[in-house]
Amino acid sequence: MWLNMDRPKNLMVIDSVMRFEESIDWELLGPLLQRRLLDRYPVFSQRPVPPSSVFELPRWEDDPDFDLSRHLRRVMLPVPGNEEALQRYVESRMSVPFDRTYPLWEMTLVEGYGGGCALVSRFHHSLADGLALSRVLLSLTNASPTVDFEEAEAQESSSPRLGGFLGAARTLLEAGAQTLRGGLHTASLLPDLANPSVARDLLQLGWRTGQVVDKLLLGNNPQSLLSGEPGIDKRAVWSGPRTIADVKRVSRLTGATVNDVLVAAVSGAVNTYLRDLDADPVDLTTMVPVNVRPPDQPLPRELGNKFALVFLKLPTGVTSPLQRVAESKRRMDSIKVSPEAFITFGLNNLIGRFEPHLSKSVVSFFSNKAIGVTTNVMGPQQQRYVAGVPITGIVCWVPGSGRQTLGVCIFSFAGMVRVGFKVDADTLPNPEKLVHAFDEDMDELLRIAAKAR
Repeated sequence: MWLNMDRPKNLMVIDSVMRFEESIDWELLGPLLQRRLLDRYPVFSQRPVPPSSVFELPRWEDDPDFDLSRHLRRVMLPVPGNEEALQRYVESRMSVPFDRTYPLWEMTLVEGYGGGCALVSRFHHSLADGLALSRVLLSLTNASPTVDFEEAEAQESSSPRLGGFLGAARTLLEAGAQTLRGGLHTASLLPDLANPSVARDLLQLGWRTGQVVDKLLLGNNPQSLLSGEPGIDKRAVWSGPRTIADVKRVSRLTGATVNDVLVAAVSGAVNTYLRDLDADPVDLTTMVPVNVRPPDQPLPRELGNKFALVFLKLPTGVTSPLQRVAESKRRMDSIKVSPEAFITFGLNNLIGRFEPHLSKSVVSFFSNKAIGVTTNVMGPQQQRYVAGVPITGIVCWVPGSGRQTLGVCIFSFAGMVRVGFKVDADTLPNPEKLVHAFDEDMDELLRIAAKAR
């Protein structure tokens, strides 16, 4: 399904940047990728092969002419080598499709960035889901700058934890699966139906399932300035770092999670952006990935996609910052007790087996119900190093599909959190205003939290 979701106007590619205040030794990168990426996960040296008939699925095969230099590149930023120059480079690559005769990824060492460098990565979604790819990317890092680069070391400490959206429905998914599996054995349930609490739980599950089906089939986004047919060009912007400790001050005041607070601030940014263009803000729906991999197990060698998607109505039409936080919490809490993740995970697996043209139509039907994707990844909260050089920041951008125009990635690392906005250049001009509005909303929430002390 993820392979077939590519469109010229919305590529199914996950982009990221690691930033460094020092230069990385180019000679160390190739061997590092060989050990940590290629030797561990064969898919990075494989290419997709289309099915030979409608009854088959695409498959991976080894690239007989694999050459690491085709995927690992080195460029020099033009003077002055600042944030804007890095941003322009990232944007220049976002709309470039991968050549499917080769493995679907690339990594570029960008030199001349300030006094250091940046590592820009692009991975096609068909390789793996975003959380798995984050773990893969962070497996290139070490906890110490003096570690022996030839030493094979365990990478569990560098793996992103299940936080925010990615972990929100994990318990629900398992509970929903168990309940529905149990429902197949009617005889074993019959004696329990006399128990009022069991009967009530079954009725609630049926009611919630009906709500989910209604949302998936009949739900729609209202028309807004974010609606319309996207173009090919994309813009990539990101916020400055915020300490997680600061965000927790707001979460403690409101009783919300850190994720709820950040989603509320993102919603406030969209609200301000729309109002500044004299548009009436309305609540808009985004798609949220929910991880279904066991968080305590290593990634399988074949990687792959193991996540569900749920629809979250952002409180982008709500004006009050505190009310937006409350609404974000209420709506996320509602998803956590819903079977939506279980249903959409099964739906994803089903769509992946459809004939490609039918698959594209079904995917477009569902993706067009949202303005884009919003995800939250919690990376390691300790300092990490690549080839002995400390990472000073990480920012990521999520892909969109169909007519989606706004993707949001919240990424926390080493006690700091940054938000990456990927927007359609034709639909959302001046996305820097989104970043400015996000910062203003967070500042206002922090002022409120400080006054409440």
